[in-house]
Amino acid sequence: MSFGPSPAGFGPPPPPAWIPPTDTERALAEARARGDRSAYYDVLARVRLYYVMSREAYDAQPDRVHRVFVRDTRTGARHWELFTDGMLPAPRTDVVYSRNSLDWIADAWDPQCPPTIVVNPGTPCELALPYGPPGTTDWSHVARQAAPSMSMRLRALHVGGVLHGPVAHGLACGALLCVNNGSLWNALAWHGHGYDGERRRLREWWGITTRAEWQYHLRNLLACEASSSVWEFALSLRRTISRDFGGHVDTGYWRQAVATVIRADSEGSTVITKDGVTRTDPRPESETEARIEGVQRLIGRITRYEARMRADGILAENRYVTSVEAWDLGRASKMARWGLGARFATLAEAESAVARAGRTAAHSYRSWPDFSAGYILGRCLHFDEEEFGDWYQDMVAAHRILMSEAGSPWLNIPFR
Repeated sequence: MSFGPSPAGFGPPPPPAWIPPTDTERALAEARARGDRSAYYDVLARVRLYYVMSREAYDAQPDRVHRVFVRDTRTGARHWELFTDGMLPAPRTDVVYSRNSLDWIADAWDPQCPPTIVVNPGTPCELALPYGPPGTTDWSHVARQAAPSMSMRLRALHVGGVLHGPVAHGLACGALLCVNNGSLWNALAWHGHGYDGERRRLREWWGITTRAEWQYHLRNLLACEASSSVWEFALSLRRTISRDFGGHVDTGYWRQAVATVIRADSEGSTVITKDGVTRTDPRPESETEARIEGVQRLIGRITRYEARMRADGILAENRYVTSVEAWDLGRASKMARWGLGARFATLAEAESAVARAGRTAAHSYRSWPDFSAGYILGRCLHFDEEEFGDWYQDMVAAHRILMSEAGSPWLNIPFR
């Protein structure tokens, strides 16, 4: 399909000085410059598009759609503005966005809608689209035939995103999830699923509905206290044995050491507190043995995951996971951004939290592969139940992308 000799709404090719923020805007600008409507529509159909929504109206009625249309100051005509993710401004408390597909936008028409949609207004990839009843426009037919891509890939902001330094390092700690979801790994000014989508994500996955609850979960993640303390107990004991005896730790010896430590701890002890000396009571033998059995089963799970990770190239031969703190720190890097998208956080708070996650990770691990292995093990202990299903396989695929693609932060940002 061609644009024809002088298509309305299209001007000269984008100026050479303009740098597209992401691969999406580059593809749109190139299609626009070629006069290729089909290619332009196809790009739009394969990404999520953002539009301004009323925060006040959503907070009052979150189960409804709240679109905001604008009026052109020059012509007085009303239109609906849509944006790709690279064109969004930094989050503000008074302006929020929702996100949806081009197909949904075609179906969302009603008689009160303006006759025109404008994509990325004021940019070299801007295009005005006629907006009418579903199925009546050429772009809506393309939207029916394509859908936003759900395949994982490495994406970055080339304009407006940090690529080096402490904040970039902290953002890269969340890169496994970003690659898995196809989101921009270095977008600190986060919009994510949109204001409504980020609120829904935090509510459904974390039970977070207020700023105080978001702060609580972020603090726990940054302190590496959100995951099971038993996981870290088992791994830290193996670290101690390896450090004391140099190198490989036999699994049988590790299991025996767990039993010895737990039994010694169960006998009771004298603890010095601010109120003086306190004696803790011994634990019942049945409780102690049950705890030993549980941790030893955990050791079996850990070693089986590690064996699979070695086979899949995540862990080098004779290497093991030193800690699962990466699971908390990687999520902290994302939680900071999710909170910003949901307007529970300010940009400064998100930046500070992301940088702190990166600093803590650099103290706990030696390299990106070490960090990745800790994150993957923590995720699998939390979700996977030794099925080696999507919870595991998705992270293996994301790890391989981050360890191989030229633009990967893990290949361009020193871990320490």
